[in-house]
Amino acid sequence: MGLSKARRKPLLRAIWSLLIWPAGRSSCALPQLINMDGQLQDRRSSVDFSQVDIKELQLLFQEQQRYINFCFDHLDFEPIHTFCKICLQCEGVIFFTGVGKSGFIAQKISQTFVSTGSKAVYLNPTDALHGDLGIVSQKDMVVCFSKSGDTDELLRLVPYAKAKGAQLVSVTSVQGCKLAQQCHMAIHLPLERELCPFDMAPVTSTALQLIWGDTLAIALMQAKHMTREQFAMNHPAGRIGRRLMLRVGDCMLSGDRIPMAHAGDSIMGCLNELTTKSCGCVLVTGPQQQLLGTFTDGDLRRTLQAQGRAIFDLRVEQCMHAHPRTCTADMKAVDALHEMEDGPRKVGFLPVVDGVTLLGIVTLHGLVSAGL
Repeated sequence: MGLSKARRKPLLRAIWSLLIWPAGRSSCALPQLINMDGQLQDRRSSVDFSQVDIKELQLLFQEQQRYINFCFDHLDFEPIHTFCKICLQCEGVIFFTGVGKSGFIAQKISQTFVSTGSKAVYLNPTDALHGDLGIVSQKDMVVCFSKSGDTDELLRLVPYAKAKGAQLVSVTSVQGCKLAQQCHMAIHLPLERELCPFDMAPVTSTALQLIWGDTLAIALMQAKHMTREQFAMNHPAGRIGRRLMLRVGDCMLSGDRIPMAHAGDSIMGCLNELTTKSCGCVLVTGPQQQLLGTFTDGDLRRTLQAQGRAIFDLRVEQCMHAHPRTCTADMKAVDALHEMEDGPRKVGFLPVVDGVTLLGIVTLHGLVSAGL
C-alpha cells in the first residue's frame, strides 16, 4: 500500500536532506529522523543529555582497575623474563606489529622503546605483506599484538617473517591461539573481560598491552644502565632534553651584549649600560677583562637613598659587590637556574667566567625564555 501524498512530501524532503548532507559531517549531527508514518521527528528528543552519575563513573574506574589487577594476579613472569633477555641479546631491530587498536598500541610501544634506548620500529602488517617485509632480517625480532590471536593479517605475516629468519613473539589474551602456536615464543596477558558492557570493545585488553610494553621498555632501559644524559640525547627538542643538555654557554649573553663598566667609572657614567642592556646590573671589570664585582639597579637605589647628591662623586667600585656568585660556560643551564633561585639569596643573573676572566652573563629571564 503506497504512502499518501501528504506523507510522501516530508519523506522525500528527509531523503533529500540526507543526500545533500555534507561529506565528513557526523550523522549524529543530523537532528531529524523519519518515523514509520514518514513524518520528520526530532532525533535529539530521544537522547538523554543528563550528566553521567559520578558514582557510576567511579564504579567504572574501579571495575577497570579490578580487570587490570586480574591480569597482574595471573601473569606468568617466566616468559616475560625470557623475552627481556632476548631483547637485550637482539643484534638487530625489534619490530612491533598489530592490526586495528592493537596496531596503535604497537606503534606507541615501539616509540617508547626507541626513546628509552632500544632499537624498535612499528611494522604495518598489511604493508609488510606488500614489500615492507624486506626490512626484516634474521637478526631482528617481530612482536605481534593481538587480543584473540586469530588476526588474519598477522597469521598471514608470520610464516613469511619466519622465512626471513626473524624471532617471532606473540602477545595475546587467549592461550593456545593460532598466533601463539605459530610464533617462536608466546606471551599471555590474562584477561577476565573487557570493561565494555558487551565485552566487545577492546578497552581493557589494549590497556594491558600498553602497560606490558611500556613497563618492559623501562626494564630494558634500567638493564642497559641508561643515564640521564643519554636519555636527553633522545629528546633534544623537548623540555626534558633542554633541562639535561642545555649549557650556560648556549644561553649566555656575550660580547657587546654584556652590561659592563670599568672599576674607575662613575656611577652616573654606567647608567646607560645599566638601563639599555636590560639585565638589571652591570659587571665591573678590570683592565684584563677580569671580573671585579657587580653593581645592580637595587644597589643604585640604595646608594642614592643613602648618599643623595654625593652619588655624583662616587665610583662604581666603591658600591659594587666584590665577590658575586658566578658560573661557568659548561655548567648545565638548569643548574644555573637552581643556583639563582635556591642559593643563599635569590638573584636574577650570574656572571659567566673562566677562572677570573669574564665571558658573559646569564639571566633568569634568558633561562626561562630558553624553555627551562
